[in-house]
Amino acid sequence: MPGSRKLPSRGELRTWREFIETTEALRGMLSARLHSDSGLSPGDYAVLLALSEATGGRIRSSELAARISWERSRLSHHLGRMERRQLIRREECATDNRGAEVVLEPAGAEAFRGATVPHLRAIRELFVDALTPEQLAAAGEIAAALRDRVRRPPPGRGQHGEEDGGVHR
Repeated sequence: MPGSRKLPSRGELRTWREFIETTEALRGMLSARLHSDSGLSPGDYAVLLALSEATGGRIRSSELAARISWERSRLSHHLGRMERRQLIRREECATDNRGAEVVLEPAGAEAFRGATVPHLRAIRELFVDALTPEQLAAAGEIAAALRDRVRRPPPGRGQHGEEDGGVHR
Protein backbone atom coordinates (compact mmCIF):
# COMPACT_ATOMS: atom_id res chain seq x y z
CA MET A 1 0.00 0.00 0.00
CA PRO A 2 1.46 3.39 -0.96
CA GLY A 3 2.18 5.62 2.02
CA SER A 4 2.20 2.76 4.52
CA ARG A 5 5.97 2.87 5.04
CA LYS A 6 7.13 4.51 8.25
CA LEU A 7 8.99 7.79 7.78
CA PRO A 8 12.26 8.50 9.62
CA SER A 9 11.94 9.95 13.10
CA ARG A 10 13.33 13.38 14.00
CA GLY A 11 16.34 11.71 15.64
CA GLU A 12 16.94 9.47 12.61
CA LEU A 13 16.78 12.50 10.32
CA ARG A 14 19.24 14.35 12.56
CA THR A 15 21.65 11.40 12.30
CA TRP A 16 21.15 11.28 8.52
CA ARG A 17 21.93 14.99 8.15
CA GLU A 18 24.99 14.74 10.38
CA PHE A 19 26.21 11.80 8.31
CA ILE A 20 25.62 13.53 4.94
CA GLU A 21 26.95 16.93 5.98
CA THR A 22 30.05 15.45 7.62
CA THR A 23 30.71 13.19 4.64
CA GLU A 24 30.45 16.12 2.25
CA ALA A 25 32.73 18.29 4.41
CA LEU A 26 35.28 15.46 4.66
CA ARG A 27 35.19 14.85 0.91
CA GLY A 28 35.64 18.57 0.27
CA MET A 29 38.62 18.78 2.60
CA LEU A 30 40.25 15.68 1.11
CA SER A 31 39.61 16.97 -2.40
CA ALA A 32 41.17 20.35 -1.62
CA ARG A 33 44.19 18.73 0.02
CA LEU A 34 44.65 16.31 -2.88
CA HIS A 35 44.51 19.15 -5.40
CA SER A 36 46.86 21.43 -3.47
CA ASP A 37 49.33 18.60 -2.81
CA SER A 38 49.34 17.08 -6.29
CA GLY A 39 47.21 19.02 -8.78
CA LEU A 40 44.97 15.96 -9.16
CA SER A 41 41.23 15.89 -8.69
CA PRO A 42 39.53 13.05 -6.82
CA GLY A 43 38.35 11.79 -10.22
CA ASP A 44 41.90 11.81 -11.58
CA TYR A 45 43.06 9.92 -8.51
CA ALA A 46 40.27 7.32 -8.80
CA VAL A 47 41.15 6.66 -12.45
CA LEU A 48 44.89 6.50 -11.76
CA LEU A 49 44.34 4.20 -8.76
CA ALA A 50 42.29 1.79 -10.87
CA LEU A 51 44.90 1.85 -13.63
CA SER A 52 47.74 1.32 -11.15
CA GLU A 53 45.93 -1.79 -9.87
CA ALA A 54 45.14 -3.12 -13.35
CA THR A 55 47.39 -5.67 -15.01
CA GLY A 56 49.89 -3.87 -17.21
CA GLY A 57 48.40 -0.48 -16.28
CA ARG A 58 45.54 -0.92 -18.74
CA ILE A 59 41.85 -1.59 -18.42
CA ARG A 60 38.82 -1.56 -20.69
CA SER A 61 36.94 1.70 -20.37
CA SER A 62 33.67 -0.10 -19.56
CA GLU A 63 35.36 -2.01 -16.73
CA LEU A 64 36.97 1.20 -15.46
CA ALA A 65 33.57 2.93 -15.38
CA ALA A 66 32.12 0.05 -13.37
CA ARG A 67 35.10 -0.08 -11.04
CA ILE A 68 34.88 3.60 -10.09
CA SER A 69 31.05 3.69 -10.29
CA TRP A 70 30.81 6.35 -12.99
CA GLU A 71 28.49 6.68 -15.96
CA ARG A 72 30.37 5.90 -19.17
CA SER A 73 29.71 9.37 -20.62
CA ARG A 74 31.14 11.06 -17.50
CA LEU A 75 34.19 8.82 -17.68
CA SER A 76 34.69 9.55 -21.37
CA HIS A 77 34.74 13.31 -20.80
CA HIS A 78 37.06 12.96 -17.83
CA LEU A 79 39.43 10.68 -19.75
CA GLY A 80 39.59 13.27 -22.51
CA ARG A 81 40.83 15.86 -20.01
CA MET A 82 43.34 13.41 -18.55
CA GLU A 83 44.53 12.46 -22.04
CA ARG A 84 45.19 16.12 -22.87
CA ARG A 85 47.35 16.28 -19.72
CA GLN A 86 49.15 13.11 -20.91
CA LEU A 87 48.25 11.15 -17.76
CA ILE A 88 46.54 8.38 -19.75
CA ARG A 89 45.95 7.37 -23.35
CA ARG A 90 43.12 5.47 -24.99
CA GLU A 91 43.70 2.67 -27.46
CA GLU A 92 41.42 0.42 -29.42
CA CYS A 93 41.05 -2.91 -27.70
CA ALA A 94 43.24 -5.49 -29.44
CA THR A 95 40.77 -8.31 -28.79
CA ASP A 96 37.52 -6.43 -29.47
CA ASN A 97 37.34 -3.54 -31.94
CA ARG A 98 34.10 -2.29 -30.33
CA GLY A 99 35.86 -1.37 -27.09
CA ALA A 100 38.66 0.87 -25.95
CA GLU A 101 41.33 0.40 -23.34
CA VAL A 102 42.62 3.10 -21.04
CA VAL A 103 46.38 2.95 -20.55
CA LEU A 104 48.39 4.56 -17.76
CA GLU A 105 51.07 6.87 -19.17
CA PRO A 106 54.41 7.41 -17.37
CA ALA A 107 53.34 10.95 -16.38
CA GLY A 108 50.15 9.51 -14.90
CA ALA A 109 52.06 6.88 -12.93
CA GLU A 110 54.42 9.57 -11.63
CA ALA A 111 51.53 11.88 -10.70
CA PHE A 112 49.79 9.01 -8.89
CA ARG A 113 52.95 8.05 -6.96
CA GLY A 114 53.51 11.68 -5.99
CA ALA A 115 49.93 12.09 -4.79
CA THR A 116 49.57 8.86 -2.86
CA VAL A 117 51.59 9.52 0.32
CA PRO A 118 50.17 13.03 0.93
CA HIS A 119 46.66 11.73 0.20
CA LEU A 120 47.06 8.83 2.61
CA ARG A 121 48.41 11.22 5.26
CA ALA A 122 45.32 13.41 4.80
CA ILE A 123 43.05 10.35 5.14
CA ARG A 124 44.82 9.42 8.37
CA GLU A 125 44.65 12.96 9.76
CA LEU A 126 41.06 13.77 8.80
CA PHE A 127 39.40 10.35 9.13
CA VAL A 128 41.39 7.61 10.85
CA ASP A 129 42.85 9.71 13.69
CA ALA A 130 39.42 11.22 14.48
CA LEU A 131 38.05 7.78 15.44
CA THR A 132 38.82 5.18 18.07
CA PRO A 133 39.63 1.67 16.79
CA GLU A 134 36.10 0.63 17.78
CA GLN A 135 34.53 3.56 15.93
CA LEU A 136 36.65 2.83 12.86
CA ALA A 137 35.47 -0.80 12.89
CA ALA A 138 31.86 0.36 13.30
CA ALA A 139 32.30 2.84 10.42
CA GLY A 140 33.47 -0.04 8.23
CA GLU A 141 30.46 -2.13 9.21
CA ILE A 142 28.11 0.78 8.55
CA ALA A 143 29.67 1.44 5.15
CA ALA A 144 29.37 -2.25 4.21
CA ALA A 145 25.70 -2.37 5.28
CA LEU A 146 24.89 0.78 3.28
CA ARG A 147 26.79 -0.51 0.23
CA ASP A 148 24.86 -3.79 0.39
CA ARG A 149 21.56 -1.88 0.59
CA VAL A 150 22.24 0.34 -2.41
CA ARG A 151 23.40 -2.63 -4.46
CA ARG A 152 20.27 -4.60 -3.59
CA PRO A 153 17.17 -2.42 -3.25
CA PRO A 154 14.54 -3.58 -0.76
CA PRO A 155 11.67 -5.70 -2.14
CA GLY A 156 9.06 -3.66 -3.99
CA ARG A 157 11.53 -0.90 -4.92
CA GLY A 158 13.20 -0.23 -8.26
CA GLN A 159 16.92 0.31 -8.80
CA HIS A 160 16.81 4.00 -7.81
CA GLY A 161 14.23 3.63 -5.05
CA GLU A 162 11.09 4.19 -7.13
CA GLU A 163 8.01 2.09 -6.51
CA ASP A 164 7.74 -0.68 -9.07
CA GLY A 165 4.16 -1.69 -8.40
CA GLY A 166 5.19 -5.02 -6.93
CA VAL A 167 6.84 -6.18 -10.16
CA HIS A 168 10.27 -7.58 -9.38
CA ARG A 169 12.85 -6.77 -12.02
